[in-house]
Amino acid sequence: MAFTRRATIQGLGLGILLPLAPRLAFGQSAGILTRPIPSTKEPMPLVGLGTWITFNVGDDPVLKDECADVIAAFFEAGGRMIDSSPMYSSSQPTIGYGLRKLGYPKHLFSAEKVWISDPEQGGPQIEASRAYWGVDKFDLMQVHNLVSWEEHLPALIEMRAAGKLRYVGITTSEERRHREIERIMASQPIDFVQATYNILDRKVEDRILPLAQEKGIAVIVNRPFRQGELIRQLEDEPLPDWLAETGARNWAQFLLKFIISHPAVTCAIPATTRVDHVRENLEAASGNLPDEKMRRRMIDYVEAL
Repeated sequence: MAFTRRATIQGLGLGILLPLAPRLAFGQSAGILTRPIPSTKEPMPLVGLGTWITFNVGDDPVLKDECADVIAAFFEAGGRMIDSSPMYSSSQPTIGYGLRKLGYPKHLFSAEKVWISDPEQGGPQIEASRAYWGVDKFDLMQVHNLVSWEEHLPALIEMRAAGKLRYVGITTSEERRHREIERIMASQPIDFVQATYNILDRKVEDRILPLAQEKGIAVIVNRPFRQGELIRQLEDEPLPDWLAETGARNWAQFLLKFIISHPAVTCAIPATTRVDHVRENLEAASGNLPDEKMRRRMIDYVEAL
């Protein structure tokens, strides 16, 4: 029998719970696990919500309502961080639509990006993004893919000092930018770094994750499923007999548990268009997390498939 993301694992039981690798706290809803943002110790649920592609639905009223339902389910499950970018086309107004329908949940953590080569247009772009979301100010503003970061980052740091932002960060989804990311992390007063990390793309373990721990920088993980490629690749493969020991009950949770069990990771941001999937994703941030021995076992199992 092939198990898919939508399949519920029957008869596995709870198994033996492994000790949590990091010390974790509980978040908005019972059971949601959090880690503190290093610069302030503010707790952040380990799973957030990405919006790349999935929320780019234009003005289609049905699809906008489906996205609003995803946002509602996300908050109901204890989520906080929603991440977007001007690069994501209509994703920003789609978020705003959903937030308005929900009356702007107070525990929202809004994570946006500046993504424009002309430094003088950074401020107007941020203001346009804010208007799309309908928030008073963003919690986190990031320089997307390091575009003109030398100009944008000082401006964001000034905005943080003036109380117009709470946190400042940088992002990449490309390994070729890792060295530059490392230089910025080592030299600039940033709160967050965002990069790609999953069970097959582990390059950030070499320098970026250890450096984040050393410098006290929060880590957001993008592309945890390689935009769904990993799910499609694995969903017809047999889940391990020891699945319950990971704390997961399907492939999506298996992959997310691996990511968020790394002690440097603050929040992973899988994107989805489905309510059942967002609930599954948030459920991964509950219960037990794999320890280092189990993480190695998970890697070996997936790489052997």
